[in-house]
Amino acid sequence: MKIAIGADHKGVELKARAIEILKKMGHEVIDMGTDSAESVDYPDFGFAVTTAVVNGTVDYGINICWTGNGMAIASNKVKGIRAGLAVNPEMARLTRLHNNANVLALSGKFTPEDQLADILKQFLTTDFEGGRHSRRLDKIEAVE
Repeated sequence: MKIAIGADHKGVELKARAIEILKKMGHEVIDMGTDSAESVDYPDFGFAVTTAVVNGTVDYGINICWTGNGMAIASNKVKGIRAGLAVNPEMARLTRLHNNANVLALSGKFTPEDQLADILKQFLTTDFEGGRHSRRLDKIEAVE
């Protein structure tokens, strides 16, 4: 699978760990930056990831900031993106199962390091359940 990943200055460390894990899982990773602790604006990197998802350059995106909320909000402003914040494996599984998320938002502050690999695995291996959830996503898409 091909995955785009981006982070602001507060997500750089978690991004580096996530890239290592994703590569060990056998995925191709496109790093959209940033690569330092120098303050930057998270939407710039979040939009680079979401653009890659929307145009089909990658299968999924991962965006990381301090809480994950900013990246989730920015990502969800892009038509065709369904970003879900997950700070544990169950949230990651459910955002795919129920919401068919195509971008995972992670928190540099609140993501437990010992759960990161399982969070990524759950997000990338869980299929959308469809059914009643499709009807709900159709309502969201109608507003886009």
